[in-house]
Amino acid sequence: MNYARFLNKVSQARQPSPIRVLTAILQQSKPSMISMAGGMPNVGTFPIESATFKLSDGTKLEMDHELMKKALQYTQTPGVPELVQWVKGLQERVHKPPCSGVNWDLLITNGSQDGICKSFDAMVSPGDKVLVETPSYPGTLAAVKPMDCELIPIKSDKNGLDPSDLENVMSNWNVSDSDIPKLLYLIPNGGNPTGHGLTEERKRKIYSIAQKYNLIILEDDPYFYLQFNKPYVPSLMSMDVEGRVIRFDSFSKLISSGMRLGCVTGPKPIIDRISLHMQASVMHASTLSQATLLLILKEWGYEGFDNHVETVTEFYRQKKYMCLKAAEKHLTGLAEWDEPSGGMFLWLKLNVPDTYNLITVKAREKEVLFVPGNAFQLDEAQPCQYVRASYSLCTEEQMNTAFERLAALIREEQSN
Repeated sequence: MNYARFLNKVSQARQPSPIRVLTAILQQSKPSMISMAGGMPNVGTFPIESATFKLSDGTKLEMDHELMKKALQYTQTPGVPELVQWVKGLQERVHKPPCSGVNWDLLITNGSQDGICKSFDAMVSPGDKVLVETPSYPGTLAAVKPMDCELIPIKSDKNGLDPSDLENVMSNWNVSDSDIPKLLYLIPNGGNPTGHGLTEERKRKIYSIAQKYNLIILEDDPYFYLQFNKPYVPSLMSMDVEGRVIRFDSFSKLISSGMRLGCVTGPKPIIDRISLHMQASVMHASTLSQATLLLILKEWGYEGFDNHVETVTEFYRQKKYMCLKAAEKHLTGLAEWDEPSGGMFLWLKLNVPDTYNLITVKAREKEVLFVPGNAFQLDEAQPCQYVRASYSLCTEEQMNTAFERLAALIREEQSN
């Protein structure tokens, strides 16, 4: 593939930071190397000597003085090398990227959203057309809306993004047209806000359309491991034979959102450009967070990681059942919904013309919070009947109370 077509002028103009290059050289050098090059602070001046972490199963992990010195120091932009290798091993084990003739690579990022934002920064130019699954994640919309591009909505339903609508939209262009869209953004599993997931059949159709029209797919998949049915639906990256999928994963939903760690995986020419942006901005994700995560992952191994994932998934699966039960009890006849296939959200269509005032004013007055559906639209000013309810933090009693209050507000709205 010709990746130059997808990279904007700013991204193509980025050059490696000499200081960042020296950091990588130093960390890969023999102990005998004498460096008077880097501007690294002396770790002997740092006040933290060591740390002990206690896991939820009682296991204690020690970050001794030597490891702590590494954790408190700068590291390479792609990430702590041992962590990068561990996560690469996980990607190979789970997704088995098949793209032939294209080297894939991986960066540890400040949460997956950092990778998403920098990917748009690398590939979107003023006037570009970007395909976006709707409804969509507001964090992504906040990143791409100010970029002077045209966002084109692609419809989705209970089975995720609709390939027939994607094909219909793309049929407006010939592949040779200069203004044809280049990027497709979607959330394939446990979507935020819908909780819906793509079927394997739909994923294969979407990838085929991407091949036909020369699209790059931005696969934003923080809920991949929170799919409620097994086996997992294969990822788009696992189907990528041409190097046209950029995948975003997150540790926020599985291990810690406060660590701010995720990763972006994809064809090396694109990953290299994102890396150059990181060199000029954050330099690298928190080394202390990376070292802590690495301690945990090395203790678990891949099988232990799988066991932890199953525990977390079962937790949210039970929360989903509680939420559906509460919705059936209080909202039957007042709203419609589909069972989530993963994640932590229930997408409710209320029997009212618009939910914005109902949720942002009246519901808050009744001390219950939801997110009005217009927050997930490309045009927030348009009326929307939907509401996002998150079941991640609430007890069963709280879910019942929240939906009971919502039901009363819907009836009041209908009577006016």
